[in-house]
Amino acid sequence: MSEVMEKLNRKNRGLEKLNPIKVVQFGEGNFLRAFVDYAFQRLNNEVDFNAGIAMVQPLAGGMVNMINEQDGLYTLFMNGIKKGEKIQDIQLITNVVKGINPYTDFADFLALAKEEELQFIVSNTTEAGIEFVNTDTPDMQPPASFPAKLTLLLQERFKHFNGDASKAVTIIPCELIDYNSEALKKCILQYCDLWNLDAAFKKWVSEDCTYHSTLVDRIVPGYPRAEIEEYNSKLDYQDNLIVAAEPFFLWAIEGGEDLKAKLPFHKTDLNVKIVDDIRPFKMIKVRILNGAHTAMVPVSLLYGNKLVMETVNGGFTGPFVDNVISEISETLPMDKNEITAYAEEVMDRFKNPFIKHALADIALNSISKFKVRVLPSLLGYYNNTKTLPTSLTFSLACLIQFYKGTWNNEALPVKDTPELVEAFKKAWELGSLESIVAAVLANTDFWDEDLNKVDGLAQALVLALNEIEANGIEQGYINFSQKN
Repeated sequence: MSEVMEKLNRKNRGLEKLNPIKVVQFGEGNFLRAFVDYAFQRLNNEVDFNAGIAMVQPLAGGMVNMINEQDGLYTLFMNGIKKGEKIQDIQLITNVVKGINPYTDFADFLALAKEEELQFIVSNTTEAGIEFVNTDTPDMQPPASFPAKLTLLLQERFKHFNGDASKAVTIIPCELIDYNSEALKKCILQYCDLWNLDAAFKKWVSEDCTYHSTLVDRIVPGYPRAEIEEYNSKLDYQDNLIVAAEPFFLWAIEGGEDLKAKLPFHKTDLNVKIVDDIRPFKMIKVRILNGAHTAMVPVSLLYGNKLVMETVNGGFTGPFVDNVISEISETLPMDKNEITAYAEEVMDRFKNPFIKHALADIALNSISKFKVRVLPSLLGYYNNTKTLPTSLTFSLACLIQFYKGTWNNEALPVKDTPELVEAFKKAWELGSLESIVAAVLANTDFWDEDLNKVDGLAQALVLALNEIEANGIEQGYINFSQKN
């Protein structure tokens, strides 16, 4: 008879003493748990930071019930390769004090505002999370948008502490959008105006609270469903919230000496950079890491691969990704040695044998991702050289083919808004490749511009799609490379 594992909770692990809540975190998903919560755990362990985290579920459907069932405890597995050797670091994360669902426990959510030691608000509500919804009202419990919820929480804190400037908070969003803190602050001030909130509160929010834009970089596949028995075999307790991540970690935060004093990461060896300007870090990460991810997806899925690791180790798709990164690197206005070193590191990270990163998962919202992560490199290459980058252009052709929804009589994992999927359906119904490409490139809802104006792009995409249709992905790419 197999031994029954004890449940993971604070009583069973002897961890009943809780840290005071210093951090309110909007978001309870895999990334924040493997990134921000891990970072604060390091501060707690290494410099006695003594920070507890309260997680707020940003959407009605979420997982705080599961988190509370384990008293906020979960195991982080950091798996990778170092100097050719496989490494695995296992850490029990203990700093999450509670999870709150504001849709069912709104009073508990507002009560967080009264926490004496609260200093930080962190968030990752996806790229779409920082938005102003003008139908949100202050009497909703809760309002729909994350910024509206945060505005009510800040207002409650302002009132409870009578506008004390020392009780203002440091706001550090981690959503992957440009100027994320500026965007969040703008939304909060819009709610102040929409709801006619007190001028003194608006001043406190604007001047006493501080806002810091960020760049986050760590690949987090999340719950290792396919290998869960192997992971469980490493533990002497039952954990339903295991999260897997790579060892690589970079958190760049805009801020000065005041923020360094509040967040003493310099006393650890964790790669947190508090800097005047995160834009160089963001550009190289979004263009190379995220850009290569996004560009490989349609090509590799059509080729028949399922995983990132499978893609970069493939005899055809591996060199294709190398070519993509080379074309992207040509467009970056930075030190070439720095770019080369980062690009090599990215390929090593993609080849991490522990990370089973499904291409279908990365395919979510591929058009918006391509617009932000890949299109600037494609257009930058064209503007610099007056020629189209072969691999990035072929990736765009494969993306158009991917959004047809089927390939070789099999359904493709297209996951996007109904409106966008319908727009592609109508484009593909036009029949000729010339008409299909023209319609896709002209759609400013996709690209924010008419890409038919890029000289030669439409013709190159038609050529690539003809080759794909006639000869498949690999031979099609070879033929396109010779003709383009």
